Amino acid sequence: MTSESHFPAGTDDRTPTPPPGCPAHGLGPGGLHRLYGPEADDLGDLYEKLRQEHGAVAPVLLHNDVPIWVVLGHAENLHLVSSPTHFSRDSRLWTAVQDGTAGADHPLAPHIAWQPICSHAEGDEHLRLRGAVMGAMSTINHRTIRRHINRATQLLVNRFCEKGRADLVSQFAEHLPMAVLCEILGMPDEYDDRLVQATRDLLRGTETAIASNEYVMNILIRHTARRRAETFGDFTSVLINHPAQLTDDEVSQHLRLVLLAAYEATANLLANVLRVVLTDPRFRAQLNGGQMTVPQAVEQSLWDEPPFSAVLGYFAKQDTELGGRQIRRGDGLILGIAPGNIDPKVRPDLKANMMGNRAHLAFGGGPHECPGQDIGRAIADVGVEALLIRLPDVELEGDEDELRWRSSMSSRHLVELPVYFAPQAPQDVEEVPSINPVPRQRPSLEVTTDEPTAAPAPAPVAPPAPPATPEPVHRLGAWQRFLRWWRGY
Repeated sequence: MTSESHFPAGTDDRTPTPPPGCPAHGLGPGGLHRLYGPEADDLGDLYEKLRQEHGAVAPVLLHNDVPIWVVLGHAENLHLVSSPTHFSRDSRLWTAVQDGTAGADHPLAPHIAWQPICSHAEGDEHLRLRGAVMGAMSTINHRTIRRHINRATQLLVNRFCEKGRADLVSQFAEHLPMAVLCEILGMPDEYDDRLVQATRDLLRGTETAIASNEYVMNILIRHTARRRAETFGDFTSVLINHPAQLTDDEVSQHLRLVLLAAYEATANLLANVLRVVLTDPRFRAQLNGGQMTVPQAVEQSLWDEPPFSAVLGYFAKQDTELGGRQIRRGDGLILGIAPGNIDPKVRPDLKANMMGNRAHLAFGGGPHECPGQDIGRAIADVGVEALLIRLPDVELEGDEDELRWRSSMSSRHLVELPVYFAPQAPQDVEEVPSINPVPRQRPSLEVTTDEPTAAPAPAPVAPPAPPATPEPVHRLGAWQRFLRWWRGY
């Protein structure tokens, strides 16, 4: 591999496009591969081709043939996210933004456009904005959130449990994260199918992505105005009242950041974990044998099928070097999460069990590491367990090879996950728990100065009950055995 530049800044393209009929025909200007269109139908294969051709950092083209680098190596991705003196999240530094080739009408504009949010800021401004987000995150009561997750799971399962069949993507994985996140943000009434679909759409870079982004932003702007007028104990209210004194625009943009990042990541994670639990004999054997917990299965999925395949983007603040490539000031770079996770230098055997290892790139790293990753993990953990408790005999309908995927530059997720199970009656669901923090629990053992009180009179001892006739022993199914082990029986 050489260290010469492939001119991703687009200023000195010296390689002619291959002529029609040539084996390389279909490549873009400069003979570069496109991360969109027919060639990108299987980005996993394309990333491996790029790794073979270019090494850890490769030049590619985005929509409208905008040149950019994609980082494929695990170590190189970690260096990218951990070097704020060399690389920034501020897209205004990008040559393609400055010359208009990646302007407001670009299909990936929702990903590219600079916003007044912590993930695009640096220095003192980054500390101010991220401090407000982390401060609001710290007030989230995780016990209450887990109750919300369980309750939302029960409500979703109630919708299809009588039918004996369901699609766990469209009827469960796409809805559970949004229902929980709307509760956290303090806008449960905004949760509906349209918000779910708009959120997924704007991340795909489709022709309707800009309109979907406007729809989501209008909801968040209205919600910010309501909470500015009347605050409660939710995430939005805490963010508004934080000493950092965020403006309404800053608040609504950070709500968008939390909603989009947490939703997309968790929806994909849920679907992937459920697929693995239903289809992979290795996982089923390990789960049933007590060698792997659901949280460990979640981490394995974060290595193998990260919710975000790539993140656009980082931008060079100065001329530098990465992975043997000369990166020029103003160049754009894609954080390659999926290809970095399967870098042969860190994972020579992709079938090996990662045993709960959290060194994956699924949540980024450095000063812009995802602040809500524990919420995503909790939704996946509690949601999968609660679903299996309700539907212990759930099985995949059809073969795994028949499952369909939808891919974009930013993510790869299941289109559907059809399952069948024994029909069940809907269950009563408890009332919505309070979104305010629960009081501190009194310790079970506490020394007090209270005067001793008289012991209550002993209750009469009931006569022993006659021994019950033992019921015939039925062999438990795989899921029942796993759930008994998981709950400590």
